Amino acid sequence: MAGKILIAKPGLDGHDRGARMVVRSLRDAGFEVDYTGIRRTPEEIAVHAEEFGAELVGLSILSGAHMELVPRVMDALANRGMDTVPVALGGIIPEHDRAALLEMGVVAIFGPGARTEDIRAAIEAAIAAYQRGQA
Repeated sequence: MAGKILIAKPGLDGHDRGARMVVRSLRDAGFEVDYTGIRRTPEEIAVHAEEFGAELVGLSILSGAHMELVPRVMDALANRGMDTVPVALGGIIPEHDRAALLEMGVVAIFGPGARTEDIRAAIEAAIAAYQRGQA
């Protein structure tokens, strides 16, 4: 059960080593993964997700702007009819922001040092739930 995953770096954050490592790990696990590169707007991410047919959007945010960028990406996805596509988040996310992000609809949050096996398992579960909802 592979799926199509878009990994994106919204905002001005230019550090993408972790995002590229996740991309490689997910590809090795059999997922079809596309990576937007750095410094993408929420609208660019939504367009890319739609064109790619993403079944999950993974956002990597290390800049501290997650409480601003995540809702904007989710709104941009909704504006394209992709409001049911799961969104996962990785980066420097303070504990006090995690509950609000999960309430917004983020399906998983990963911090520094997250194990790639845990990331793959959570993403696989989110894509499976998404695919069941599409049937």
